[in-house]
Amino acid sequence: MRVAFVTGSSRGIGRGIADLLRQHGWQVVYSGTRQERPENLPEDQDYLPCDISRKEDRQAALSYIVSQYGRIDLLVNNAGVAPLERRDILEMTEESFDRVTGINLKGTLFMCQLFAGEMIKEREKGVPQWSPRIVNIGSMSAYTSSTSRGEYCISKAGVGMVTKLFADRLAAEGIPVFEVRPGIIDTDMTKVVHGKYERLISEGLLPVKRFGAPEDVAKMVLACAEGLLDYSAGQVLDADGGFSLRRL
Repeated sequence: MRVAFVTGSSRGIGRGIADLLRQHGWQVVYSGTRQERPENLPEDQDYLPCDISRKEDRQAALSYIVSQYGRIDLLVNNAGVAPLERRDILEMTEESFDRVTGINLKGTLFMCQLFAGEMIKEREKGVPQWSPRIVNIGSMSAYTSSTSRGEYCISKAGVGMVTKLFADRLAAEGIPVFEVRPGIIDTDMTKVVHGKYERLISEGLLPVKRFGAPEDVAKMVLACAEGLLDYSAGQVLDADGGFSLRRL
C-alpha cells in the first residue's frame, strides 16, 4: 500500500490531485483546515485537519499517518491561500504578508523538512518498496508580477527555492522533489477574477485557449508520484496552458 498526504485537498486543485491518486490505487489522506470531515470525501479515505502554518498541526499529521499506516510515500504540499483582500503593494499590510507567507512558504518549507526526515527514517527501518517523493504546488505567480497581491507572488517564488533546496539535499537520500506550477485554474480561488481571466484568455493570453482544470495539475503530480520523472528531480512542471512560453 502506497500512502499519500495531500494538504489542502478538501476542494480545488488539492481535491483533484487527491482524487486522481486514489483512482490509481493510492491510499490518500485528505486534509484541510476544517475540524469536521467534509461530507463529500470518499468514505474509504482518511481526513486530517491540518493548518500547515502551525508546528503542532504538522507534527500531529505526521504522527497520525505513521501510527495508522506505518509509512508515508508521497507528500503533496498543495495547501495555500491568497490575500483576503487584494491591495496595491504600496498598501499591502504586514498582517496579510505574514498570513500568506506563513502558510504558503513557511508551512511548505517545514512540511518538507518534517516529512523528509520521516522518509529517511523509513529507509533506515527497511520499509518495503521504499520510494518516497515530494511534490510542491507552486504557481505561475512565482515569476509573474501581480502588484495587487504581492504577498502571494513572493510566497510562491519562495516555494520555488524551497523545491530546489530540498531537491538538492534529498537527491542523495533517494527522495526526488518536484514543483508543479499551475496557471489560470478554474477554482474557488479564481472566482473573484474569473471575468478578467476569461477576457484575457479570449484575447490570446494562453496558447491553449481555456481555463485549466484541477485535473490538469493532478496529472502532472501523478507522473511525479508514479516515478516517471525521478531522473528529473528538482524540475518545474508548468500546468499553465502555455503561459510560460515566450511568444512573438
